[in-house]
Amino acid sequence: MVRGIRGATTIQHNNKQEITDTTEKLLRAMIEANQINASDVAQILFSVTDDIDASFPAAAARLIEGWSYVPVMCMREIPVPGSLPKCIRVMMTVNTTTKQEDIIHIYHEGAVSLRPDLTITSN
Repeated sequence: MVRGIRGATTIQHNNKQEITDTTEKLLRAMIEANQINASDVAQILFSVTDDIDASFPAAAARLIEGWSYVPVMCMREIPVPGSLPKCIRVMMTVNTTTKQEDIIHIYHEGAVSLRPDLTITSN
């Protein structure tokens, strides 16, 4: 079965190191919470708000051992007025036997406000 696993986080400053570190922390939490193996991942889509342009958050996936061949792509979020600033969102598409309602979505920092009804928070 194919499932989507959501994650999101926010950064304080638009710089390469913070984007990479924050995204890697989020990915590792998503992987651990859902017991994901890289070989089961079809793709990872990353989106960023307009105020993030110092680095590609997808580069953080390459820092995780065994994740070199997972397809990744970055894109911009729709700039809706009043939306959460400095936000990195992740949609990981995986093959899993886990039921939809048992998928654990991870939201860190200010992104907890996006879907508190579906998330377990972890910082």
